[in-house]
Formats: sequence, C-alpha cells, structure tokens
Amino acid sequence: MSSTVVSSVYVVCSDAAGIAGSNIFAFVLFLSPIPTFRRIIRNESTEMFSGMPYIYALLNCLICLWYGMPLVSPGIILVATVNSIGAIFQLIYISVFVVYAEKPMKLKMLGLLISVFATFASTVFVSMRFLDSPSRQLFVGYLSVASLISMFASPLIIIKLVIKTRSVEYMPLSLSLATFLMSLAFFVYGMFKHDAFIYVPNGIGTGLGTLQLALYAYFNDASQEELKHPLIDP
Repeated sequence: MSSTVVSSVYVVCSDAAGIAGSNIFAFVLFLSPIPTFRRIIRNESTEMFSGMPYIYALLNCLICLWYGMPLVSPGIILVATVNSIGAIFQLIYISVFVVYAEKPMKLKMLGLLISVFATFASTVFVSMRFLDSPSRQLFVGYLSVASLISMFASPLIIIKLVIKTRSVEYMPLSLSLATFLMSLAFFVYGMFKHDAFIYVPNGIGTGLGTLQLALYAYFNDASQEELKHPLIDP
C-alpha cells in the first residue's frame, strides 16, 4: 500500500515538473523576447542585438521536438509538444530580425537559417534510415544535449559587450530569467524520468542561467551606481 502511495506521489511530482517546464516556464521563455522585438520594430533597426540566440533556440527546438516524438523516445510527448510551439516562436523572431537587420547581417541570418533546417532534415533522415530504435534515441539524444547547451550558452555571446559597456541594455533580464526557470523545471523533470538526455543539459542550463542572472545583477547595480554620481563640468 505504501509503495503504491509513493509511486503515485512520484508520478504526480514528475508530471508537475513536466507541466511547469513544458507549459508555464517554456511559454514565459518563448514570450520573453517580445519587448526586444517591439523595440526593434519601433526603431526599425536591430541595433546591437544579436540574432544568434534565436538561431540556436530554433535548432534546439527542432532537435528536441524530434527527440520527444514517440518514434524516438516513447513516453515524453510533452517534450515534443512544447518544442513544436517554441520552433514557431523562434521562426517569427528570426523573420522579424531579418527584416530589420542590415544587409550583411540579413544574409548571415538567412544562411544560418538554411543551415538549421538542413541540420534538422539530416538528423531525421539519418536516424530513421540507418538506426534502430535504441540507437536512434541515443543518436538524437546526444544531439539534443549539444543543442540545449548551445541554446543555454548563446546569451553569453553578448557578455563581451556587457563587460565593455558596463551595461545590461542588450542582455534582457526576461530572457535570462525565463531560461533559468525553464531549465530548472526540465532538470527536475528529467531526474524524475531518469533521462540523462534531459537532466544533464538542463542542469548545465540551470548553472549558465544562474551565471547570466549574476552578471545582470552585478552590472545593473554598477550602472545604477554610476547614475547616482552626476557629471561635473570642470
């Protein structure tokens, strides 16, 4: 009787972590770039914002979508559904970025977008054509780990600019916070499911998210401190 109760509690906790990660925090993550893109549209310029986080996010959503499909990993359909929605959001963001980017950046983003779809198509083809079910899950699982870590690390690209300007203007807090919360929820979900391909990259993502939040807090406080000292005309 006690083992049944423990099992029931375990399932409830697992589902709760999955719902939190795949519905609540993931949706917050997908919506978090909206203020940035409202600014881009209003100013009709991408300014110094980077489009790379959205390229990495799209690749990650597509790979993880495939990993969560029953043909690859039965029993974790939540992973597939949330990443299908995420892929749509990333495509919208990339489209807006391309419209308002300068020509060299526009061409670069289009080239990267083609590379993302080519990589995804190759992954699906190879995994279905040449691999049996267990090998398919391992192959796509390792790719999902790599893509997740790349997505979580992509906001760190802007750190050089943050350090140089001592400003967090181009490192949105909403994106860093949402990334941290979603990776933490999926880390817990992966632990309950005993799936290393979920909890390992999301554990790394939790650490990287913590680093981003710490950097934001440090440089935001530094910039606020500088604003307290008025400029003196000698």
